[in-house]
This record gives sequence, C-alpha cells and structure tokens, in this order.
Amino acid sequence: QVQLVESGGGLVQAGGSLRLSCAASGTTFNINGVSWYRQVQGNQREWIAARVSGGASNYADSVKGRFAISADYAQNIRYLQMNSLKPEDTGVYYCKLIVRGRDYWGQGTQVTVSS
Repeated sequence: QVQLVESGGGLVQAGGSLRLSCAASGTTFNINGVSWYRQVQGNQREWIAARVSGGASNYADSVKGRFAISADYAQNIRYLQMNSLKPEDTGVYYCKLIVRGRDYWGQGTQVTVSS
C-alpha cells in the first residue's frame, strides 16, 4: 500500500507563492509518475501538471510558466511550486502518484488566493 500526505496549502495574496508537498510512504518502489489536480467546489477535478518518472513535466496552459513540479527523492516527497498566484487558482489541490500502474491520491490541500 501507498499513503500520500499533502501539505503546504493556505491563504495567500494574488501574486504570491506557495509550495505544496506530497509525501509518500509505504511500498513506493517503481513510481511511474506524479500528477497534480485542482478542484473548485462544484466542479470536476482539473488536471494541472504531471511528470513521468525520468521524463519531462507537462502543465496545463492555465499554469504554464507559473507552476513547477520538483521532487526530493531521498525524502520521497513531490512538490508543486506555485508562483504568481491568481484568484482563479483557488481550489483544493490533489497529488496523484502512479505506483506500479495504480493511482494513489493525497487527501487534498486548500489553496485560497485573495485579490
């Protein structure tokens, strides 16, 4: 089993930055990739970024140039660095790890960007 714990959300003013963390534990060998999603209340979960293990990162147009995926492999933590935040970035952010072909989700962390 794989457990993911997210942290790093909060309230920030427009133009500010946050770094979300997704800490993995359990049987985490053979991680295929990580994705980040955002969900606004009442809407479907929206894909915003992904990185295949050993490959390049891809970003939704809405966050390209502002968000970046990184990782501390020694600590088994994935990050989403979010810069130049906008009010429309507000939502609950989820990380998803693909481990040996299965999806594992974090619990979500709230990001609120005030104007």
